[in-house]
Amino acid sequence: MPTDGSLISRYGRARRDPSLAVLEGLHPLKHALRFGATVLEVLCADLDGLERLAAQLAPDVSTQMVSLARAIAPDVFAQLAPLAPPTGVISLAKRPGVDPGTALADARSAPVVLLEDPRDLGNMGACIRVAAAADAAAVLSTGGHDPWHPDVLRGGAGLHYALPVARLPDGLPPALDRPLLALDPTGERLDPAALPARAILAFGTERHGLTPELLARADARIAIPMRPGVSSLNLATSVAAVLFAWRLRPQAGAGS
Repeated sequence: MPTDGSLISRYGRARRDPSLAVLEGLHPLKHALRFGATVLEVLCADLDGLERLAAQLAPDVSTQMVSLARAIAPDVFAQLAPLAPPTGVISLAKRPGVDPGTALADARSAPVVLLEDPRDLGNMGACIRVAAAADAAAVLSTGGHDPWHPDVLRGGAGLHYALPVARLPDGLPPALDRPLLALDPTGERLDPAALPARAILAFGTERHGLTPELLARADARIAIPMRPGVSSLNLATSVAAVLFAWRLRPQAGAGS
């Protein structure tokens, strides 16, 4: 049985371990279990409280969740994350091995979401959450932020396990067999029916948008129609708008 100090140290190291995912809260754990994650450990401050909450919010995986859980002292639990999860549970899981090339080669018509150098970790997580809900093929990102950072996992509610999520350390490959669509305010008005199958939907930062280099590579530029005077949308809101325009397009059907 690890000591309190070693447990706190282990969770601190796990936050920097590229092979592990730190799941803060019940909802990330629920989704990890639901989508087949290998969960290594579940710690809680109140086992009876976790059992009641799991039965209410995650009945399909509540038995599995509780069987993995171990209660620890509340004062120790409070030190396992910068902000203790209000649902009273924290866990460790293995990160899946994600090959971006395999994700890009997915034959389904579903789009890939590309986040170019996203800056806000919680917003990255929200993008992953909505991409999972829309059944996108993958979420890929460039830049220095790890899309599996615990803050991203918290924002994504653990839905990283529902679809491939990976960082492209060298950017997009030079050759693509998918159309590249750049979200840009100067682009053509978004037409859901005209969105091509297997598109890469590229989103830039809220302040600067996409880089000139990526815009130059794009096969087309599209813009989300907005009320005059509204300068921009939150990144995750933009991703949601485009993905659900695709999902609800007239020709959407089985196998999308």
